[in-house]
Formats: sequence, structure tokens, C-alpha cells
Amino acid sequence: MTFHAKTLIMTWTAMAAILLFCYLGVRHLTSGKPGKMQNVLEWIVDFVRNLVSDNMDDEKGRPLLGYLLTLILFVFFSNMLGLIPNFTFNLFEHFHIEFAQLNKIFEGPSLQSPTADINTTASLALLTIILVVSLGIKYKGVHYFHHFIEPNPVFVLIHAIDLISKPMTLAFRLFGNIFAGEILLKVILMLPGIWVLPGIIPTTIWLAFSIFIGSIQSYVFVVLTTAYISQAVTATEH
Repeated sequence: MTFHAKTLIMTWTAMAAILLFCYLGVRHLTSGKPGKMQNVLEWIVDFVRNLVSDNMDDEKGRPLLGYLLTLILFVFFSNMLGLIPNFTFNLFEHFHIEFAQLNKIFEGPSLQSPTADINTTASLALLTIILVVSLGIKYKGVHYFHHFIEPNPVFVLIHAIDLISKPMTLAFRLFGNIFAGEILLKVILMLPGIWVLPGIIPTTIWLAFSIFIGSIQSYVFVVLTTAYISQAVTATEH
């Protein structure tokens, strides 16, 4: 096994940022006039709750709210980490620690998004497909596997490929978009004249675009997760 210390550190950083964000949102929790952070947190909760209610009934969707909220926050915060400038000046590279590439933890002009590592996105996608299959069995029993032979048993291979392709597309879509964005950002930062106006303009534009892409990708990941679960738990109409 290969351990990626940089991915692990950035994952813990994203988790810490989420905990801080949620703490600030509920620190002065009130049913009266809420503060700005409580408003933002409530908007995110309502957004995910509406997303779930639009795809499945409330009884089946309510237990998923906590997981989907965690998922959208983790993916979003992870996507944003790669846009933060690195001010450690590659101090760790002088220690020459080879284990888990510890000397490369803070390498490069910016921090790394955990979602720019295929191991992270593949793990999230694997969690999704395990949830899909387990909830499908929970609500439909053995009948859940009946759709693999519909409308004809010869379609079993196609349905199996469809099941396998779902986590693969989830993982590679998120990884590809975030990794490509970070690579292009590093290329822009290496351009001559980066500290003068000609370099600042493209960097600012790309940062704004990367924030938009990171937000969209977190939304897409949660929407597809919700849709896949909905397909698994919703009774098939004939």
C-alpha cells in the first residue's frame, strides 16, 4: 500500500474547516433572528433537504440527510483547498523524509485538494455505491436484484456494467475536474510577470472560475448520489 501524506493532511484540514464552519453556524443558534453563519448553514440544510424530498419520499430520505450534508460540505471544502496559496515555502522538502512522501506535503504554489487525488474520489464513490446496494436490499429485499434481468435475462451484463460504471464515473468526473483545475492554476502561477498586472488578471479569473467549478462538482456529486439511491429504494412501476 502507498500512503499519500499530502492527501491525508489536506483531508484532515478539510474536516477541521467543516467542523469550524458548523460550530460558527450553531454557536448562537436561535429561533428568532439568526446570524449570518446560521443563515448560511440553514440554507445548506434546506437545499439538501429539498434535493432529497424531490427524489424520494420523506420516510426513506430523512435518514440520508446527515450523510448527504456531510458529503456536499466535504467535497466543497476539499475542492476549495487547492485554491489557497501555499505560504510554507517548501520547508518540508529539506527534511528528505521519504515515507508517505512527507517531504512533499506542502510542495507547490498552492495547497492540494483531497479531491485532486483519485484515491479520495474513488473512496467517496465506493461509499455511494455501497449505500445504494445496501438500501436497495433493505427496502426491496432480494427483489432488488430482479431489475438486473429486466426486461430480459440477457440484459444482466448490461445492468452489471451500469452498476460498476456509476462509481467509476462519479470518481473520475470529480477527480478530473479538480485535478485539471489545479494543474492549470500552477501553470498560470509559473508564467512570467505573475506579480504584475498581466499575471494577476488571468490568475484572478481562473480562481473565480475554479470556485464555480468546485461548487458545481460538489452539487453534481450529491445530486447523482441522491438519484442513484432514489432509483434503488423507489418501487418500480409496471
